[in-house]
Amino acid sequence: MSGNLVITIGRQCGSSGKVIGQKLAEELGIKCYDKELLTLAAKNSGICEELFKTHDERPTNSFLYSLVMDSYSMGYTTSGYMDMPINHKIFLAQFDTIKQLADQESCVIVGRCADYALADYPNVVTTFITADDKDRINSLKELYEVDDAKAKDIMIKTDKKRISYYNYYSNKKWGDIKSYDLCLNRSAVGIDGAVKIIRAFAEAKVAWNKANR
Repeated sequence: MSGNLVITIGRQCGSSGKVIGQKLAEELGIKCYDKELLTLAAKNSGICEELFKTHDERPTNSFLYSLVMDSYSMGYTTSGYMDMPINHKIFLAQFDTIKQLADQESCVIVGRCADYALADYPNVVTTFITADDKDRINSLKELYEVDDAKAKDIMIKTDKKRISYYNYYSNKKWGDIKSYDLCLNRSAVGIDGAVKIIRAFAEAKVAWNKANR
């Protein structure tokens, strides 16, 4: 376990959480990991990267599906691990990769239960980004070039998947203020304002931890 600064970002769909994470990382001169985490986890685990993409932040309770997909995995030999459904293997691979990143460098990690994986790390700042529905829908319309109805559908379905994933694998509740150090409404402060607030909070937390060791 290291003292690197790691900022984790949970986010509602359309809240600009990824953009905020990228801008924050750029300001701090560190890397931001989102989809890049899937590539690293696939490399570290030996599991096909396509499986990470199809299972990304979406748990499955289908045992039959897991058995079928399990034939694609490789690289681990212990019987307990080999008997594990593929969605669990993928979660554990990401879990291990998140810890490795935190041990190696300061960084920003978007989604994927990173706050849960790094719960025991001292200089981890856990955040959750939300936004008003109108702003979220507008962001998704622009991103996917769709109308209001389709954007709303994407928003609702994506959040349901994230809620299911987070609540399934962690011991906390997605979006609950008790699950995070800091919750921010992007609609109230804007993207740049959110970046400024998270950075100030992170600096304050690190200073507090240092003074109270």
